[in-house]
Amino acid sequence: MTSQSPSQGGTTPRQRVEAAIIRLAGDSGDGIQLTGSRMSETSALAGNDVATLPDYPAEIRAPAGTLPGVSGFQLQFASKSVLTPGDQADALVAFNPAALRVNLSGLKQGGILIVNSDAFDANNLRKAGYDHSPLEGHELEGFRVYPVGITSITRQALEQTDLSLRAKDRCKNFFALGMLYWLYSRPLEPTLEWLRRKFASQPELAEANEKVLRAGYNYAETARIFQTVYEVAHAPLPAGLYRSLDGNEAIALALAAVAHQSGLQVFLGSYPITPASTVLHRAGRLKAHGVATFQAEDEIAAVGAALGASFAGALGVTSTSGPGLALKGEMLGLAVMMELPLLVICVQRGGPSTGLPTKTEQADLDIALHGRHGECPMPVLAAASPGDCFHMVFEAARLAIRHMTPVILLSDGYIANGAEPFRVPAPEDLPPIPVHFHTDPETFRGAYVRDAATGARPWVRPGTPGLEHRVGGLEKDAQGAVSYDPENHEQMVRARAAKIEGIESDIPPASLEEGEAEDDLLIVGWGSTWGAITQATRELRQQGLKVSSLHLRYLQPLPGGLGEILEQHSGRILLPELNRGQLREVLSARYGVTIEGLQKVQGQPFRVSEIKARARKMLEETR
Repeated sequence: MTSQSPSQGGTTPRQRVEAAIIRLAGDSGDGIQLTGSRMSETSALAGNDVATLPDYPAEIRAPAGTLPGVSGFQLQFASKSVLTPGDQADALVAFNPAALRVNLSGLKQGGILIVNSDAFDANNLRKAGYDHSPLEGHELEGFRVYPVGITSITRQALEQTDLSLRAKDRCKNFFALGMLYWLYSRPLEPTLEWLRRKFASQPELAEANEKVLRAGYNYAETARIFQTVYEVAHAPLPAGLYRSLDGNEAIALALAAVAHQSGLQVFLGSYPITPASTVLHRAGRLKAHGVATFQAEDEIAAVGAALGASFAGALGVTSTSGPGLALKGEMLGLAVMMELPLLVICVQRGGPSTGLPTKTEQADLDIALHGRHGECPMPVLAAASPGDCFHMVFEAARLAIRHMTPVILLSDGYIANGAEPFRVPAPEDLPPIPVHFHTDPETFRGAYVRDAATGARPWVRPGTPGLEHRVGGLEKDAQGAVSYDPENHEQMVRARAAKIEGIESDIPPASLEEGEAEDDLLIVGWGSTWGAITQATRELRQQGLKVSSLHLRYLQPLPGGLGEILEQHSGRILLPELNRGQLREVLSARYGVTIEGLQKVQGQPFRVSEIKARARKMLEETR
């Protein structure tokens, strides 16, 4: 252990760095997520690009001080474009021994390690599986270790207040935050303003947290335990209005944008399920902006209500995760049969069953593509980042309305909870979403007479005079009459499939995001792997390696031109997925190409280094 001693006199040297990666870890009650969020938003306001990775414990009330109860939050802020929360941290703040044990492997050698030394007592050490304090052994050699009595100094800063001891201890996260603000040259003012707003009705709590925040900042400045203060310059972001946005907030705001641009009432029918629950919470604030919300008693009722809203002439939406998507399967079959616009948002998590409910995975692709009975095709889209969730919800809604079909949009826990600066689009920059309700009885030829361009059937609001019609789960003929005729059934099955296949002409063709067509290796991805893949590709190219990347946001139907690109690189394609290779199997079967998969099913996103290592290995093997 290389514990740091106070510097003697003088001003602490300042060092400008391009990026900083910080990880905070402690019990759920230590305010880890709040502390990380404040650090992220302050860095964004300071002009940095930011990416975050909240890491929640899977157990709701795991015993304090135990390994399953550790909550983590990692962020990267930089003066350059940031696509991931970073691989290994430059600095780790561990509030107890369990947090240290779980997160130490994620701290780079020579990194800063700040520990709450007050928590390293015999009881907490035992819970974390230590037979002695790592602060007194050799386990921490190679790190810059700073043991600080965070709890005791917090109590000392609040000794003149009337708060209970428990309430005082709950402020200790702001002491650590103050230290980090000083260490990384972050301003205090945004957090001070936030505290005053947050606790406007409880000024004693605002004052207490402000005292502790300043105490942490002043301690770092006056104790002189740090040898360097770090500065991160502004990032060259395009001009515009920005806000910090996580994926689920982006989805909720996109629903309001869809309501505005389409003129439709948006109805969100959902049942709470991790990690999708906050879509419902946040959309509930948007009633004045055309979004109605309904918390159903279960997943089936939620999608049933949403489908009923679409039948009535609104845009029905339902949000869920993998287990809920399974329960919705029968109702989605009805939506396909009725040919109504419906938006299904699946925020994926580790499974099966309860699995890893607070961790991320990409394992719902198979059920999204095929998880319904009968011939039941649906478009499937995937968002690539928190901000991309906004644009992909907008796109999914457009396709659902234009082609009269339910659409599944895949997100996951990583981008749902992770945040980044989001450039707020001006209303005039959002394209309209045309909606046409058939109202003329003279031109109405039947409920399933299709538009020649899109294959969509007419959308008729129930009760429109002279346009009585029948839809439902039984097979129909073109006029909407129930039909058991074998040839008609096959014709209708093929027509529904052709409609979905025809969407290929309504989406952008496949194209490389990075690199050139003649490069030696192509890295293909979908969903939340975009950041790690793009960063890995850029770094490999900077090192002179001929690597390109292609990212898929449309998974059914697949975009035009994809087969040609894959065939050109067959045998030299790497496809990283947070599953056991679901898209790799789809692409290999569809296009007959050889693809090497990089699979990871650990509840954690890919590190850039993992993708770079496999890409290098493939390049060496193909020489």
